Amino acid sequence: MKKVNVISRLLIFFAILIVINLIAEKLFFRLDFTEDKRYTLSEATKQTLQGLEDVITITAYFTEDLPPQLLSTKKDFESLLIEYETLSGGNVMYKFINPNESAQQENEAQQNGISPVIINVTESDQVKQLRAYLGATLQMGEQTESIPVIQPGSGMEYELTTSIKKLAITDKPKIAFVQGHGEPSLNEMAQLHRQLSVMYDPEAFTITDTTTIPVYYKALVIINPVDTIPENHFQKIENYLQSNGSLFIAYSNVTGELSQGVLRATPEIGLSNWLQSKGISLGKMFIIDANSASIGVQQRQGPFVINTQVKFPYFPIIGDFADHPVSEGLESLLLPLVSPVIAQADSLMSVTILAQTSENSGLVSSPVYIDINKQWALSDFRDEPQPVAIALEGKIGNASQARMVVVSNGDFIVNGAGQNAQQLNPDNVNFASNIIDWLSDDTGLIDLRTKGITNRPLKQLEDGERAVIKYANVFAPILLVLIYAFIRKQRYLKKKQNWLQGNY
Repeated sequence: MKKVNVISRLLIFFAILIVINLIAEKLFFRLDFTEDKRYTLSEATKQTLQGLEDVITITAYFTEDLPPQLLSTKKDFESLLIEYETLSGGNVMYKFINPNESAQQENEAQQNGISPVIINVTESDQVKQLRAYLGATLQMGEQTESIPVIQPGSGMEYELTTSIKKLAITDKPKIAFVQGHGEPSLNEMAQLHRQLSVMYDPEAFTITDTTTIPVYYKALVIINPVDTIPENHFQKIENYLQSNGSLFIAYSNVTGELSQGVLRATPEIGLSNWLQSKGISLGKMFIIDANSASIGVQQRQGPFVINTQVKFPYFPIIGDFADHPVSEGLESLLLPLVSPVIAQADSLMSVTILAQTSENSGLVSSPVYIDINKQWALSDFRDEPQPVAIALEGKIGNASQARMVVVSNGDFIVNGAGQNAQQLNPDNVNFASNIIDWLSDDTGLIDLRTKGITNRPLKQLEDGERAVIKYANVFAPILLVLIYAFIRKQRYLKKKQNWLQGNY
């Protein structure tokens, strides 16, 4: 009888294990305790996967024997694909291929846009180079997308979801970038153009005397014009706004010639006056901020000329953002040579300050002659935080229901062209992309785009506060040890006294 009971209990136990495994296959989950929730899929990803109407096949090209620092990337990517497959209801399928196994598979990977990464590997006290593959291709029907290198961390989900969106979206909404007044071309905003192309069809649009701005544009973008804008062009912009259009303006009302050491206000081209008629004021004073970027300066020391990094308060690093979809997840913007932008809200129009400088800010009237050797102190920054980006919603001018975002710097998303092209701060591009998402009433990718913790700027302290903290770090541990030693000695003396008195 006892033997039968044992067998029955074992059968029940194994049956429970089988049922739990079957349920676990259908209800995949994991606990995520990371601050940026990098192992939790965003709502944008879930909506994308649940909205798939066709099967997407993902081929992951990963080298089999990866070094330990890259092996976790492969495991994380495989776990991510399992979640994608589960949430998509089978519309996402995947397989792994090791291109290093044969020349045919290596050629296949390279033809699909996956190039090897050269990695140094230490084996038997010798450094060897390994041709490693860490990419993937996605295919839906005849369409394909490739991810040449899988980036570890939260960027992995963004790359994968945006690649799926590129395949799944057949009719992308259009975004117009105004040209004809000296604005930078789309090629000169390569990072922004590439990021917007996931969800939109960005195209250049030249306003002429005979054309009207089509209402099918989800947003109109004006980036740093330098030539005078005719009055009738502003009228066409107003007509577009009156048709429930949205407008994004990034314009520098101040500029600088750093090589000549002078900063000044830009000539009036009509844009500042037009904004003023809408209740939006662009200042002509330079903002300085103790929380700023550095610039490279050549300094002579004896017979040598060396490059040194010098803090430049005219290049503020912005870290104070509003609780708004546009600024969701942002951590720092770099806005060189910027002025304040101000608008007054009323009962028909709401105004949100999207970004502003730190508490240690100041204003300097133009023109400014730069003294690169100036020793800045916190006493130079005695003005309140200055707004540098605002969002307006409601009645704007004659438009009864419109949206507009104004940033008082037009260079923050311009890479430049040719040899002058530069890589931008990622959050600068994210900020501009978020603005267009909000203006287009499509905020699905904002959370995913800015997912991840990349920067934690230090709080600016007065010299006296820094000195207190420095000396406290030196003497506080010593003081604690002395206090502990004093307490131990007192307890020992008390115990000794008790023994002498016969109190055991």
